[in-house]
Amino acid sequence: MPVGDLAQHIGEEIGASSWTLLDQARINEFAHCTGDHQWIHVDTERAARESPFGGTIAHGFLTLSLIAPTAFEVMLTRIAPKSVVNYGLEKVRFVAPVRSGKRVRNRIRIAAVEPRGAGRYLVTTENTIEIEDESRPALVASALAMFMA
Repeated sequence: MPVGDLAQHIGEEIGASSWTLLDQARINEFAHCTGDHQWIHVDTERAARESPFGGTIAHGFLTLSLIAPTAFEVMLTRIAPKSVVNYGLEKVRFVAPVRSGKRVRNRIRIAAVEPRGAGRYLVTTENTIEIEDESRPALVASALAMFMA
């Protein structure tokens, strides 16, 4: 579908990504890359003893970082823009922790499509990062991206 046709789908869910495993190795890599080595994320023994979650949990920002690749997975199977540039976030809420070893996926809804001229469209999506077999999502966020047709 052409990028401009996304406006016909405002308010609709356009799909869910495949599941992504957030295991301890990935959490440790994120800690290394960001310098966030808080024990609740990386110290499995202490987290098993002291954490209210019974073990380590993924960083909220690790979960948030999954919006871009999961949105590409879902959206680029439906449309083929020349390029896409991250434009920002409007609202992010971390709803529930993601325990190490759990899988998450992104359920995406088109919230707005604004033509910006020269074949550019500012697309706002509502992203719900679900945790497999849990009733509450990890996070809900409005993400903006500039699509070039």
